[in-house]
Amino acid sequence: MAFVEGRSVSLVLDAGALVALERNDRTLWRRVDDAHLKGSAPLTHGGIVAQVWRGGSGRQARLAMALLGTLVVPLDNDLGRRAGVLLARTGLVDAIDAALVALCRPGDQIVTSDPADIDALAEAARLDVDILPV
Repeated sequence: MAFVEGRSVSLVLDAGALVALERNDRTLWRRVDDAHLKGSAPLTHGGIVAQVWRGGSGRQARLAMALLGTLVVPLDNDLGRRAGVLLARTGLVDAIDAALVALCRPGDQIVTSDPADIDALAEAARLDVDILPV
């Protein structure tokens, strides 16, 4: 599976994780701060941002702050194809979740509001990751 070159083990955030940060989930903010202290920015992709971003306008200040410290990878042709393969293997249909798993590498921690689908996708990718429900 593809991953971002040169990064250490990452905290990988799905849309539910970003919503939790926006709602000021203290436990998750501590995880994000801990990742930064270890020198590894949380990771997500542009499709995830599209699921949660509604223009800011002050009401999404926490989300904007979280995104400033997050590595947001483009959902490009290569990542899209990898995601499609995972969907074919699982019979699932959420391309955004599949692309998130396709970004991961062994040891990553995926923070998700959809642990069952993320687990199925990670299994299809033969990827040993920690899945942290939010």
